[in-house]
Amino acid sequence: MSTKSFLSDRINNLSESATLKMTKLGRELASKGINVISLSVGEPDFNTPEHVKEAAKKALDENFTRYSPVPGYPDLRQAIVNKLKNENNLDYDISQIVVSTGAKQSLSNVILTLVNPGDEVIIPTPYWVSYSEMVTLAEGKSVFIDTEIDSDFKITPAQLEAAITDKSKVFMFSSPCNPTGSVYSKAELAALVAVFEKHPNIYIISDEIYEHINFVDQHESIAQFDSIKDRVIIINGFSKAFAMTGWRLGYIASNKEIAAANDKLQGQTTSGTCSIAQRAGIVAYEQGLESVLKMKEAFVRRRQLVYDLLNAIPGVKTNLPDGAFYFFPQINSFFGKKDPNGQVIANSSDLALYLLNFGHVATVGGDSFGNDNYIRLSYAASDENLTEALRRIKEALSKLV
Repeated sequence: MSTKSFLSDRINNLSESATLKMTKLGRELASKGINVISLSVGEPDFNTPEHVKEAAKKALDENFTRYSPVPGYPDLRQAIVNKLKNENNLDYDISQIVVSTGAKQSLSNVILTLVNPGDEVIIPTPYWVSYSEMVTLAEGKSVFIDTEIDSDFKITPAQLEAAITDKSKVFMFSSPCNPTGSVYSKAELAALVAVFEKHPNIYIISDEIYEHINFVDQHESIAQFDSIKDRVIIINGFSKAFAMTGWRLGYIASNKEIAAANDKLQGQTTSGTCSIAQRAGIVAYEQGLESVLKMKEAFVRRRQLVYDLLNAIPGVKTNLPDGAFYFFPQINSFFGKKDPNGQVIANSSDLALYLLNFGHVATVGGDSFGNDNYIRLSYAASDENLTEALRRIKEALSKLV
């Protein structure tokens, strides 16, 4: 019996996460005793701050081990409200906040509560690998706006206007962006808002999970514009800023109707997220950003290191990203070349596999992010590993003929 004969079309139409796939392949090589440097996963290499871990221990001692409210503990939601006001000058109340098992679930919840079969979701490319797959799960249609390195991977108002049809329901983007590190300025967001003002039926999902890893200025949220705020759904969480990837703690901020819909959906799927993680999240938000700023200092240094090393590789073109911890260098000059075994590098996935198998560095092909001419490198790794990884990449690329 074939797989397709009994599995749902929903799962058969779904692609495996490319970032997780490359991480898995890298681990398989490492299990054979090969020294693999992983630049494929979007995970800070820092430990969770001590005061956050202590809060989790305290929560255990105080027996916060029972079911939590579906949308999150009220005091965590209040801490999120306070954060949005104090850091972003955005006014919400706790009825507009829903806490979920990571920002990934928050995104999925929002798409499932907004998108009907056939609805169009506009997504600038490159985009995080799961965006389009979540739209597929909701039986919507992804409509892509292509960008390139020369525009720092940012769309123009004219491109946005051209992508809108009578079926457009959602616009979804991230700033700072995964995978490019691009950051939209207030002026650039205002220009996009002017387009959205003409199309009142479009909702905007603003993925701001990399908010605190921003190297240019203060973070600018598209929710700051009153004319469209009621249609904006902010996605955020604790994974990147506080090195809490394994804690699985994310949230949305939206209008009350959308928040209630997410609460309803979550009540029938996962219910409330981990009680211990939530108690730790309160302390993370209430005790300031000192640990976050220390991590950011390291990312600034690593960004310059990787930028310089990438620019020293013939055939690679890169820009200097303004946020997150990724580079998205252009590598299509290597397409059509052959590896030492005579295999032709036809696309970015081929190149990523070549770098893994011959250079023992895990990266991710740009095709999974919506642009096949690039690869994604994470610089959430030590200076030593980054230096060695880029040496290996340069050496491996030099062997293509």
